[in-house]
Parts: sequence; C-alpha cells; structure tokens
Amino acid sequence: MNDDFFRIWVFLTESPLLWLTLTLCVYLFTLTIYKRANSNSFLLPVLTSVVILVPILQWTDTPYEHYFEGAQFIQLLIGPATVALAIPLYKQLKLLRQHWKPIMAALFVGTNVAMFSTVFIAWALGGSSAIIIAMMPKSATMPIAMALVDYFGSEPSLAAVSVAITGIGGTIIAVPLLRMMKVTDPITEGFTLGLTAHAIGTARSMQLNQTTGAFAALGMSLTGIATALLMPAAVAIGRSLGML
Repeated sequence: MNDDFFRIWVFLTESPLLWLTLTLCVYLFTLTIYKRANSNSFLLPVLTSVVILVPILQWTDTPYEHYFEGAQFIQLLIGPATVALAIPLYKQLKLLRQHWKPIMAALFVGTNVAMFSTVFIAWALGGSSAIIIAMMPKSATMPIAMALVDYFGSEPSLAAVSVAITGIGGTIIAVPLLRMMKVTDPITEGFTLGLTAHAIGTARSMQLNQTTGAFAALGMSLTGIATALLMPAAVAIGRSLGML
C-alpha cells in the first residue's frame, strides 16, 4: 500500500498539472480568507499564497524550476490581463483629460523619489552595485524591472524580489496611510497605489471602485514607462558619484 502511494506521489509530483492545480487551489483558499476578513491588507492573497506554497515546495523538495513548469501557465494570463486594464481607463477618459497635469507632476516626482531614494538608502547601508541596480526599478512592474536590471548587468532575480516586496509592502501600507491622511479622492488614491505598488496595488484598487482601479492601472503603466526612461540617467548619476 505504501509503495503504491509512493509511486502515485512520484507520478503526481512529476506532472506540471499538479503544481498548477495546487497554486490555483491555494489562491482560491487565501482569497476566501481575504474576503471574509473584510479585505484586510495584511491578508493579501498574493502574500498568504506565498506563505503557504513555499513551505510545501521545501517539504516536498521541489525545485522552483520544476514548480514553474506548471505555474507558468498562469503567467501567460498576465499579458491579456494587463491589456484589459485599458477598458476601465478608457471609461474614465474625461477625468483623465481634466487631471492630466497633476498626474504627470505626481508621476515625475514619484518615480524619481522611488528610484533615487533606493539608491541613497542602499548605498548608505553598504549595498553593492548589483544590489543597488536591482532595487532601482522596484516600483515598476516585474517584466520591465527584470529587463532593465538585466540590461545594466545585475541579477534579474534580485529585481523580482524587490518588486514583489515593494508591491506587497506598498499595498499593505498605502491604504491605511491614505485613510489616516484623510485622502478619499479615488483618482489620488488609485494613482498612488498604481505608482507605488504596481500590479498588486492595482489589483487592490480594483476592489475599491472602478475609478480608483482605472487610475491605479494608469499609474502602474506610466511608472513602468517613466522608470525605463529615467533609469539610464539614474545609473549614470550613481556611477559618477561613485555609488555604483
């Protein structure tokens, strides 16, 4: 009986479908908990799913590469989901035309602060050039951040970690902080979450209301573009100052 169970387990663990199914089940479970907790930011499904999945992978001694063979099918949905964000934004086109000046000002200030504050803090704490470069695009979406970091000779996996931490941390902190500051304008709230917490912040904004979600999508998209345009200058400045 034990031998049969072992053979079945080996067969299942070798199948990419197992890890795809497990990922979806864990996410649905954590999403249920999140909703029952009135969307508590500390119970974000993306965070609690990782907390559950990582020990399972360690317990089963499953390499990440093997797990990703199955989970990568979920990644294929990121592209269509990102494009679909243009739909709610299009519905808010009138508001976008009315507020484009403060939006562009916030984008310029926010992107530069996010990037250069990272450089100075990491440098002051003794971070290496590779770590500093990997953390620079932390407020951009993961595909953009990883491509930029790879281009400048650092490690994309470090960028992925910094982006994930920024998205989760930014989403947890931003909403209570905005409430504490009595910021209730959906445009301000949404754009702030998209700019600081990219895709994770945008997903959280979609749960608030349509306007907030639309401007979070705009903030995420524009921050990715601005980061790609500004990072070469940031790297050049960092190297001229001897930080990189």
